[in-house]
Amino acid sequence: MAFSGDINIECRSIVRPPLFKGTNFSYSKNAMQIFIESTNMKLWEIMNNGSYVVPKITNDKGDKVDKPNDQYNTSDWDKLMKNSRAKHILHCSLDGSEYNRISTCNTAKHIWNKLIVTYKGASRVRETKMNMYVHKYELFKIDVDESIKDMFTRFTYITNSLKSLGKTYSNEEMVRKVLQYPSKNN
Repeated sequence: MAFSGDINIECRSIVRPPLFKGTNFSYSKNAMQIFIESTNMKLWEIMNNGSYVVPKITNDKGDKVDKPNDQYNTSDWDKLMKNSRAKHILHCSLDGSEYNRISTCNTAKHIWNKLIVTYKGASRVRETKMNMYVHKYELFKIDVDESIKDMFTRFTYITNSLKSLGKTYSNEEMVRKVLQYPSKNN
């Protein structure tokens, strides 16, 4: 079974992020999350929750203003560096055409959100995709001339696609589906 998009599992690196060429976002999103979490969990937190906000100080007039760079402490610089590192990883993971989509983004969170909206779609598109994969899941059966390996690959692709859209099934449900046992509810 061929996947839609290039999945190159050869020559994976623990120092170079996986390359995203605009296809098979579900796979690439998961690979990127694993890569970033293995690099530094704080980077993943920044991509999901937003970057470090420049601290405010009170000036002579009693107004809150951005803290000047010359007053940053080590912790301030460390937090700013983490956002820069997360942005760098994302930039290194994108080919030229994908870079153009995110070139105006200032934070790692903004880049990540832009990729998610672009490839997972707005809520209606996601809902349509989810319905399509739920339908494929519900109708899933081994094809007559299909090997077990190909059947499992096809089934895993469907369940992983559903998971990336927020729909999961328990292991028991998936085993029952593959083996075609009737569910407890039937």
